[in-house]
Amino acid sequence: MSELAVCRGSVGSIKALWETRILKNREAIQRPKSKDRAALALVQLSQVQEWQIHRTGLQKIPNFVSRFEHLVVLDLSRNAITQVPREIGEMKRLRELLLSFNKLNDIPEELGHCENLERLELAMNRHLSDLPSEFSQLKKLCHLDLSMNNFLSIPDSVRNEVENLPESLCLMQNLETLVLSSNRLTDIPALMEGMTKLRFVNFRDNPLTLNVDMLPLDKTPIEEEEEDREMFGCEFMHAYIQEARKRSAHTVLKVSIKGS
Repeated sequence: MSELAVCRGSVGSIKALWETRILKNREAIQRPKSKDRAALALVQLSQVQEWQIHRTGLQKIPNFVSRFEHLVVLDLSRNAITQVPREIGEMKRLRELLLSFNKLNDIPEELGHCENLERLELAMNRHLSDLPSEFSQLKKLCHLDLSMNNFLSIPDSVRNEVENLPESLCLMQNLETLVLSSNRLTDIPALMEGMTKLRFVNFRDNPLTLNVDMLPLDKTPIEEEEEDREMFGCEFMHAYIQEARKRSAHTVLKVSIKGS
């Protein structure tokens, strides 16, 4: 296709199409002529490159979504989706998956097979608290939004492959944006310093253990506005890690003095 095919819909259109497809298949078996028409319609729809379905109350992504092999953007935010089918891993061309403001409890490990995924938004799925280790395979991922969820710690798949080896490398090498605001994080791991391409990170509204005061600088109103947007960002992250190191070293020193 030379042009981008985009499909937007509401309860009466796209959602109805998805939810009635099984019924149509049954009817097609009984009526051979209808089967031909249904097959033709499916071939035409398979060329769609973008789905946008918002505020329809959709509860489940159908398994046959993987048949839309040309799909590049799948935006199902602001619905009532509780699970993502394992077949999502077959969508090799998918670049953007937007599932914020749903009711997801977990994410299937097969999503890690979407090798071209660049943008993933999972904000406001209140019961979501972990990601599968297979996420480390998403080498092209550069934007990840995990805000307003139930994470207690930063998932290992977002940080490093093996934490107990000092030479371990950050797996998501192209990650530039990481939004972790409004979770239940109590610490920022030092290994995040290895995420060298990270340009924006947000830890706002987390119960972090340490209180880190940033040095006040004379700034223009524009710079102050920018600083407000970047609060708890990369600069804060590095300051927090440095402060944690200092306190850890101080604790070790006190123990050594008492031990001697």
